[in-house]
Amino acid sequence: MNNGARAVDGPVIAMRDIVKTYKTGTLEVPALRGVSFDLARGEYVAIMGPSGSGKSTLMNLIGCLDRPTSGTYHLDGIDVGTLGDDALAAIRLKKLGFVFQGFNLLARTNALKNVALPLFYAGVGVRERDRRAAAMLGEVGLGDRATHKPSELSGGQQQRVAIARALVNDPAVLLADEPTGNLDSQTSEELMALFLQLNRSGRTIIMVTHDPETARNAERVIRVRDGLVVADESKMRI
Repeated sequence: MNNGARAVDGPVIAMRDIVKTYKTGTLEVPALRGVSFDLARGEYVAIMGPSGSGKSTLMNLIGCLDRPTSGTYHLDGIDVGTLGDDALAAIRLKKLGFVFQGFNLLARTNALKNVALPLFYAGVGVRERDRRAAAMLGEVGLGDRATHKPSELSGGQQQRVAIARALVNDPAVLLADEPTGNLDSQTSEELMALFLQLNRSGRTIIMVTHDPETARNAERVIRVRDGLVVADESKMRI
């Protein structure tokens, strides 16, 4: 169970009037134009929108990979806008887990060591790193693949390793950016079943996707267009 995400009362994410404007010379390009929403602990949310809608910019802001031009963002009760670069990096490591379309695994490193990498950066000792990484590999169904390198794993297995790595620090929020984009339809189905299982065990998940099939297990869909939230719908899960 995701005990770390329950450290603070209230929403795990609270965004208010978020604006992000990029400058190219004298030209200002608005990517987000006043986005506001809360995310409760244990929710499974899909953020959807066409290319250029602002959903990737929003994901970068939620993931503390970028800063808004204006507006406020509280992550697990912490006002992210007040943090310096070092504190922001620490928050990313402690509070957020990332899963990307491209897996981003270390090619010469086995699954166990790939999963344990965030614990290394967090200063956890080697025995505890290996214990927690092995347990997380078991949670994603790869307990028997700990010594395999990425080249010895299928695409779906590599993405499971990436999910285990994202979760090993017990983050407040799991962020998944088009996580099935490089996978075939059957493997995508298996990964979506895993995300649903993780959510039902208490994990908070935000998934950015353009694909309705990928989003169908989410209990809430936030639709972004032209830098604005144009719909925020809760639904019955299939």
